[in-house]
Amino acid sequence: MNRLKEKYVNEIVPALMNKFNYKSVMQVPKIDKIVINMGVGDAVQNSKVLDNAVEELTLIAGQKPVVTRAKNSIAGFRLREGMPIGTKVTLRGEHMYEFLDKLISVSLPRVRDFHGVSKKSFDGRGNYTMGIKEQLIFPEIDYDKVSKVRGMDIVIVTTANTDEESRELLTQLGMPFQK
Repeated sequence: MNRLKEKYVNEIVPALMNKFNYKSVMQVPKIDKIVINMGVGDAVQNSKVLDNAVEELTLIAGQKPVVTRAKNSIAGFRLREGMPIGTKVTLRGEHMYEFLDKLISVSLPRVRDFHGVSKKSFDGRGNYTMGIKEQLIFPEIDYDKVSKVRGMDIVIVTTANTDEESRELLTQLGMPFQK
């Protein structure tokens, strides 16, 4: 069993039950899935760029991402419907906890001038979204093999009903929020 999942089951569930006065263990919010999304706008001109992005995301997430395609055409961006423009991966179960553990304990502390993640990035339904400016903060990415620095969005979907519950869950899991 993963270190973070063990902590969740043994420490966080009882703490949240006390704080929010839940009657059942099933009411306690948990992390449902984590979606990592990488938009690759350069893929319009050069399709090899997308292969690099897929490769990097595979290394980061530990599972193969899906190529996302344009839903509609935008003439200004020379974009046609159905063109590949990004890649995303959805993590659940063990992979999800492993990734979150790695993100909190290894990757985020490697960010330059890091003062914590924003407290304002909750969506009102208990989900948390954060953007990462460069993929180099992940230990799996080899600095010398990177052709271009790319950012990505990480969405943490929880079963919490409110932002307050979700924030408490993520704080207990060790997410470094700004003071």
